[in-house]
Amino acid sequence: MTLNIKPLSDRVLIEPVAAETKTASGIFIPDTAKEKPQKGTVVAVGNGTKDHAMTVKVGDTVLYGKYAGTELKLEGTDYLIMREDDILAII
Repeated sequence: MTLNIKPLSDRVLIEPVAAETKTASGIFIPDTAKEKPQKGTVVAVGNGTKDHAMTVKVGDTVLYGKYAGTELKLEGTDYLIMREDDILAII
């Protein structure tokens, strides 16, 4: 599926990974206790700025801060749009 969105400047569009619903020991986590995911896949990348070339590319799995970015919903899917500086690591 192709998205009709292109982030500007040094911004990145990320699709967060679904939150864990079960612990390693088999206990189910209720919706009220789930933590916000901090891992996702890069869906679209801006062109960067004249001083800063983009490091991440489409398809990279990244870690980002818990409260980083702006949440948006496009075509029924949740996404985050954030600056590349808010990304902590590429996995």
